[in-house]
Amino acid sequence: MLDILDLFEEERLRWTPEQMMARLGCTRSTLYRYLRVLSNVGLVTALPDIGYTLGPRIAELDYEMRSSDPLITNGRPLLLALVKEIAGVGLLCRFYRDRVLCVHQEASSDAIRSAYDRGRAMPVARGAASRMILAHLKTVRLSLLYSSQSREFSQVGLGDTLEQVQANLLRIRKQGYCLSRGEVTPGVVGIAAPVFDSEREIIGSLSITVADAGINERRRRFLIDRIVFSAEVLTNAMRRTGTG
Repeated sequence: MLDILDLFEEERLRWTPEQMMARLGCTRSTLYRYLRVLSNVGLVTALPDIGYTLGPRIAELDYEMRSSDPLITNGRPLLLALVKEIAGVGLLCRFYRDRVLCVHQEASSDAIRSAYDRGRAMPVARGAASRMILAHLKTVRLSLLYSSQSREFSQVGLGDTLEQVQANLLRIRKQGYCLSRGEVTPGVVGIAAPVFDSEREIIGSLSITVADAGINERRRRFLIDRIVFSAEVLTNAMRRTGTG
């Protein structure tokens, strides 16, 4: 049943029953039994001559997540303060399964557009927001990601072997921030810092994207300090939330 929901991704958001059966390798009777359950609770919707798409319950869950997720509720005012002070786009990203997902965004400049709005998965090795999370993953999880996406790691210069990737990510982890230039969106700089949960496990990253033009060393240092400080404040808030 969960595999049915996993079919709905950016590349294909509408599925006919025949397409689902071909992809999942299940019988018609099994598929329709699961679709009936998912339809009854509003997770999928059947449309004439189109097939199935995600249902209204998804939007309801999204609202509830924005209202209850402590990463978002604690991070939203921090992002608002950042983009009020710095012209750019602030992102809160969370890691789950094998992907990095933008869960909240705030913007203060029409001149800069993020390619990854709320709910859109980001490349796992590309960009500061993703790479900052990678730098804090445990070895087993990083090894699994590398084995399935080694080409992506190599293309962004993280290394051609797992050992090289680990060495480069260790440097990022030690410096406490990650800076990237034009890896996801041309002409911009992304700066990210890690956010940890109440048990000091990496939960995501806080980042800002600004125009690359005119960033000197003094400006770069200022931006890094503001992002690192904001991420530390958010981590402390997550720790207070986790301990009640």
